Amino acid sequence: MKLFIGSLPYNITESELSELCGTFGTVVSAKLIVDQFSGQSKGFGFVEMSTRSEGHKVMDGLNNKEYNHRKLVCNEAKPPVKKGPRRR
Repeated sequence: MKLFIGSLPYNITESELSELCGTFGTVVSAKLIVDQFSGQSKGFGFVEMSTRSEGHKVMDGLNNKEYNHRKLVCNEAKPPVKKGPRRR
């Protein structure tokens, strides 16, 4: 199950994100989204858990919970939307 984790502290690392979610089950992958120019975190990321039940445990455990003075947002990730070609 792939999860969206938002309102993360900007100084969090992917390993810290993985550890945070790993307390609820097996983390398959953890990816922070960063600005392509500055390399700074954008404050959100995606975590993939090995089972749906573990994903639900993460959502129950982290959604609206405070972490480093920030209230986290945690829900199931939506599939990416395919965009058409860009116009010039």
